[in-house]
Amino acid sequence: MVVGAGGGDELKLLGVWDSPYVNRVQIVLNLKGLSYEYVEEDLMNKSDLLLGSNPVHKKVPVLIHNGKPIAESRVIVEYLDEAFAAGAGGSTGASVLPSDPYERAVARFWAAYVDDKVGSPWYTILFARERGEKVEAAARAISALETVEAGAFRDHSSEGKTTNAAAAPFFGGDSIGFVDVVLGSYLGWFRVIEKMIGVRIMDAARTPRLAAWAERFEAADAVRGVLPDDVDKVIDFLQACSCTRVGVLLSTSWIALFRLLCRAGKNVPSCFVYLGPNGILSL
Repeated sequence: MVVGAGGGDELKLLGVWDSPYVNRVQIVLNLKGLSYEYVEEDLMNKSDLLLGSNPVHKKVPVLIHNGKPIAESRVIVEYLDEAFAAGAGGSTGASVLPSDPYERAVARFWAAYVDDKVGSPWYTILFARERGEKVEAAARAISALETVEAGAFRDHSSEGKTTNAAAAPFFGGDSIGFVDVVLGSYLGWFRVIEKMIGVRIMDAARTPRLAAWAERFEAADAVRGVLPDDVDKVIDFLQACSCTRVGVLLSTSWIALFRLLCRAGKNVPSCFVYLGPNGILSL
């Protein structure tokens, strides 16, 4: 599938439709006005192209630019910002990272903080077996967002575009920037988590400025149609993935009992099935 318009370079994005890490790359490609080919991957049956393009991690996203693969979402975003600076290579969009070295460092700090403190609990919420673990992880993500609201907007300087940094509509100032793209890529999943465990991650009562920012971000032309907005579809997708292969708990005694039950033709208790953060381990 070819997306976008403009630019003469050959760009191909390997991804999964509901991945926030893929979505952030799509948003930057849209911001830059770049045309690219999108290839949907089946993570249960990864393509030779994906495995060959990212042999270290074997995961999406991977951007292939004129035959050269780049992996890891934040690395890809920075690469696009450098390779397709405003007016270069067909790019029509502004830079995602600030031009000032200090401001770039601040943006990178907060982007890394978001992935570490919001992204890590997100995995736990999705894959932990106990509801208590999920709720505790959600609380960590909420606390991290409170820190972002208190610190990231305050630390932001919009390089003269807005006299009051705190009044800027985005972390990137008057336009979407690096931190906006990284945090914004999780917004669709916040809604999924709310339906899964009944906890609202981004709440206007706790983080009013972030809640208002989220509305502005999702209304942007480059973002519309990218983030997953069908919560039930995402949940169905997760359930389908969890049923694709049979998994077991990693205990030698439990594995032995599992095999014994299978050989005896007995029904296997549901407690043996476990979907881990890296997929299902099969016997």
